[in-house]
Amino acid sequence: MFDVGFWELCLVGLVSLIVIGPERLPKAARIAGFWVGKTRNMVHNVKMEIKEEFRAEELRQTLKEQQDKLGDFKEMANNIAQSGHSTNRLKERVIQEAKDHIQGADEHDRK
Repeated sequence: MFDVGFWELCLVGLVSLIVIGPERLPKAARIAGFWVGKTRNMVHNVKMEIKEEFRAEELRQTLKEQQDKLGDFKEMANNIAQSGHSTNRLKERVIQEAKDHIQGADEHDRK
């Protein structure tokens, strides 16, 4: 953020001592420390919530990509299954034609 050195802190302390006075300075310092701590805590919580949202969004994106890939795999499996069914029908047709041809040859030989 911004750089605060030793001499800047001494100057702030001297000005606050003059303005607030030595009697009320410890109480003012405690109150200032309390609010600085609360502010830091709040900023930390906001940062953590933002990180969690980004992580959740990344997980949603990854899940969507995995579902898309799963859909592609299902489509490939269906294509393979359809190809297998086509192959089985072709095989059955060839076997039936061979049987018909053999029966035709047997009938021809009997005549």
